[in-house]
Amino acid sequence: MTEFDAEKYLHQQIPITRAMGVRVVAQDEHQFIVEAPVALNSNHLRTAFGGSINAVATLAGYGWLWLGLRDHAVHVVVAESSIRFLRPVRETIRATCLRPNHDEWTAFQTRFVEKGKAHITVRVNVVEEGKTAAEFEGIFVARRHRAL
Repeated sequence: MTEFDAEKYLHQQIPITRAMGVRVVAQDEHQFIVEAPVALNSNHLRTAFGGSINAVATLAGYGWLWLGLRDHAVHVVVAESSIRFLRPVRETIRATCLRPNHDEWTAFQTRFVEKGKAHITVRVNVVEEGKTAAEFEGIFVARRHRAL
């Protein structure tokens, strides 16, 4: 799946991503990077709105897990999350989700195969001009879709 395909999927499944100007800029088995312009996601100070930063970070985690499962019929949801805002974002909200460590990923995959449902904690950094602006951590749940 290309960045364009992943972006198209997000825009179809999560309509607000279009209004936010969300773009998938890189994705592979090790990372998923999304960004959105501050111009479409600004607050009264003309910096990025905190809710938009949180949404873009959530999308990075969601996108990484959804693509990492390689099964587009799987349902992925965020069950819990937290974010620390460290500095303002002025131009582009750029969120990078890196693959969890090998042991966490293997344990998640094993549970998912055995039970059809599993959760994993992912971490996302929002960086602008080489400086971390926010740190996101989320627990995502994947569940195999059952036909009725």
